[in-house]
Amino acid sequence: MKYVIDLQNIEKKKIFKLSDSFSAENEKEKISFTNYYMCKDQKPFFGISGEFHFSRMEPEYWEDEILKMKACGINIISTYVFWIHHEEEEGIFDFTGRRNLRRFVMLCKKHGLYVILRIGPFDHGEVRNGGLPDWLYGKPFEVRKLNAGFLYYTKRLYNRLATEVKGLFFADNGPIIGVQIDNEYMHSSAPWEMTNGVSNEWVFGGDEGEAYMLTLKELAADCKITPVFYTCTGWGGAITPDCMMPLWGGYAYRPWLFYEKREGHPCTEEYIYQDFHNNAVIATNDFKPSYQPEDKPYACCEMGGGMMCNYNYRFILPYKSVDAMANIKLASGCNFLGYYVFQGGSNPIGKKGTYMNEGQVAKITYDYQAPIGEFGQIRESYQRLKTMHYFIHTFEDRICGLKTVLPKGASDIAPEDLETLRYAVRTDGYRGFLFINNFQDHANMPMRQNEEITLSMHEEDICFTDISIAGDENCILPFHFDMHGIDLVQAAAQPVTYLEMDGDITYLFMRPSGMSAKFIFEKGAHINSKSTSVYEMNDAQEWAYFSVEKESKKIHILCVDREIANNLYVWENKGFLFSKGALLFDSHGIRLETTEAENTIFTYPNHLLLKSKFVEREPLQDILGGKLGCYRADCQRVKIPTELKQVGNNRYTITFPKGFLRGIKDAWLQIQYKGDIGHAFIDGKMIHDHFCNGAAWEIGLFAFADALENQPMTIYITPKKESAVVNVESAMAARFEVVSDAIGEISHIDVLPVYEIRIL
Repeated sequence: MKYVIDLQNIEKKKIFKLSDSFSAENEKEKISFTNYYMCKDQKPFFGISGEFHFSRMEPEYWEDEILKMKACGINIISTYVFWIHHEEEEGIFDFTGRRNLRRFVMLCKKHGLYVILRIGPFDHGEVRNGGLPDWLYGKPFEVRKLNAGFLYYTKRLYNRLATEVKGLFFADNGPIIGVQIDNEYMHSSAPWEMTNGVSNEWVFGGDEGEAYMLTLKELAADCKITPVFYTCTGWGGAITPDCMMPLWGGYAYRPWLFYEKREGHPCTEEYIYQDFHNNAVIATNDFKPSYQPEDKPYACCEMGGGMMCNYNYRFILPYKSVDAMANIKLASGCNFLGYYVFQGGSNPIGKKGTYMNEGQVAKITYDYQAPIGEFGQIRESYQRLKTMHYFIHTFEDRICGLKTVLPKGASDIAPEDLETLRYAVRTDGYRGFLFINNFQDHANMPMRQNEEITLSMHEEDICFTDISIAGDENCILPFHFDMHGIDLVQAAAQPVTYLEMDGDITYLFMRPSGMSAKFIFEKGAHINSKSTSVYEMNDAQEWAYFSVEKESKKIHILCVDREIANNLYVWENKGFLFSKGALLFDSHGIRLETTEAENTIFTYPNHLLLKSKFVEREPLQDILGGKLGCYRADCQRVKIPTELKQVGNNRYTITFPKGFLRGIKDAWLQIQYKGDIGHAFIDGKMIHDHFCNGAAWEIGLFAFADALENQPMTIYITPKKESAVVNVESAMAARFEVVSDAIGEISHIDVLPVYEIRIL
């Protein structure tokens, strides 16, 4: 089908500096904001934030998980500070172990990542009471109100937090640049868990508007919580004072819809392009700002990086949904991406055995099907996001000032419409990027074939012909893309980054699934010293490499297919590595975390790991004429035998051998089962749980290895019941459950060793 988008009357963006409420400088750098993007030393800086709840993970995991986030292109870590995790008992604060906020922030600083603290007092995050301690319920005042009692305890909390992170704010050369005050004020609440299910009572949602938010902001500043900027949630009519940065988001998988009975989950509007930075075109649905959209950047903190299951809605998250949403947000004017959550976790258990979660979700697991799982598992969403993040960071100075342009009717496409092509452009009227999305939640998008999109401009029309794209895929295609003085007029391939080394410049592109990669350069450019300025990649090729010359300028292009691109890691200023496992870069070198004992790593340039003492180079079978290096990273294979024994109805034990983690980094127990809920215990204490949704139940064993040396793990499967009723036909209050059929059984278990191999 043929589509046309009019780019002839593009008005230049009116970009201006925001007030001093959004800027600060220290001895090393300056951070500020325009109404369109964040700046670092007065240059566009594209923030990519990933949520990581430190108190939901044992501290031994923290550093490597931070390194994984950094390797994926995350440059800001956002974290809730859940009040109930730190002051479970009134007046007794705990910032030790997994609650050690200072240690976590120091690790972020060590690895060059900024931090946004979300300090509440109300957070939500599927935590018990939305993060408010139980003891507040019995106080003679209402929470989230401007009364002396609540302000007294909030100030006490803020003072303690300020003490914990003293010297770690940006002004002191620390990493903390942002602080969120409360969460979704006057928009959202959470159950008081000590009453919910009997009285169905909820935490007060707020009714005092800006006065509440501004009072808490001033309170935080008085307590010496002084970031570069304060933030607030923007969606759903939440209060957004002018002196705070409103942050947005989007969730396509919404378990809260099923707190009440409903038939099914609808397709959502989250995968429809909008223009979120335009005073004249206000987007529909949840984007209804109380301010003029062009007065503030469109920035996000809660794009669905995953989603938890709740008891009434269980699903396997399509990992391709995550980068598809990032594509939508970027095209729709976002210059600050933020994922909730990026790193999964496990809820701590309270000192009195209280489960510190919200009742509708699992008691312990908060894996969230996130890009990085609660035990460090790398998901497809993590792999796919890397290429987009590398693209954003490399070309942030080009992207941030570009205006969103939508074809007529684009923002009104119904989510259920699977036929109309979804596309948008960000441009300055001459150059820019064409965005295409072929993903829709709760639907199966078809393969698109031979589409034609014409960009109608003043001096020319640029026609993208024969565009095909696989179902669930998305892409970003450049036009008039300056490549060190050579104009790439258009390409059916997505730019990722470039490498400049010893006078040679190599651009890396990715071929989206289903697309035939084609590059069209300006007249006078020569491909591989030939008279043509057009290059087409064979659809069967995983890799392609060619050179482009014009006059004295010369560049190289490496183009890889989506599967290869998912394995990409960029080693800053040195080269590209392609590995199926997770690569961790730090001051000591490079490590590979993998579940395979035998691993192949490809490199560009070919000599990248030549000096390594830990890997062996292998000859290539003529891939790119020797431009790639091929290295083997192997280790001793480990097998972990286990004994699975059924010890009762729906009850099993799993016994592990002595020293079963010897020689490996971790091990992931994978349980395939049928039933309602899986519970894992060691010596009577529940250590993990899982709502059955058809996916394997995974438990990382590192934190429990010592206990499992001497005793088995007990697994109880709450059975899935048919026609369950409670018989109460008795004069003596007797009652018992009558079930027509029930199933709760383990069908298979496996233990996956996690190896760590030194690469360099």
